[in-house]
Amino acid sequence: MNIITWRTIIWQQFGAAIDMLNHALNDCPDELWRARLWDNPTREKFFLPEYWYIVYHTLFWLDLYLTGAEEGFVPPPPFTLIEQDEDGPLPERAYTKEELLAYLAECREKCQATILALTDEAAQQRCQFAWGEVSFAELLLYNMRHVQEHEAQLSLFLGQRVGIELDWEAIARRNAV
Repeated sequence: MNIITWRTIIWQQFGAAIDMLNHALNDCPDELWRARLWDNPTREKFFLPEYWYIVYHTLFWLDLYLTGAEEGFVPPPPFTLIEQDEDGPLPERAYTKEELLAYLAECREKCQATILALTDEAAQQRCQFAWGEVSFAELLLYNMRHVQEHEAQLSLFLGQRVGIELDWEAIARRNAV
């Protein structure tokens, strides 16, 4: 297969993962927005298990990993860089569904553009993070797995708490979120 075919395949699967996260975001009832997904007695920042925070965390890292480096990365307002500081403060407030839907739409567009414009040279670029170093191509797959992991947590929570079954997306929807 040529690179154009691989880019299309990767986008269709990554886009489907983002589209499923969109379902989890859209379908969350207001009364569960601040609900805890699980108990965490240590209360470490990363494990703050409120629904909105899992969505925010997923989008923040989706955006950052699409950039390929922490240096120079700045999320759009009202979001800040505090997500990168494991021991730092939590966001000052819970982000709204509308704010996170807008961030999701931006990330989806960025993801599609990044993948479809990917060159062999860019795919081989090395990306360094605290957890290790990988090529940008591998970082894309790592990023997709991260989105899928958290979408599955949210989906399971909605299914258990209110019986909502989110639609499965086989490939990315043609229309933007």
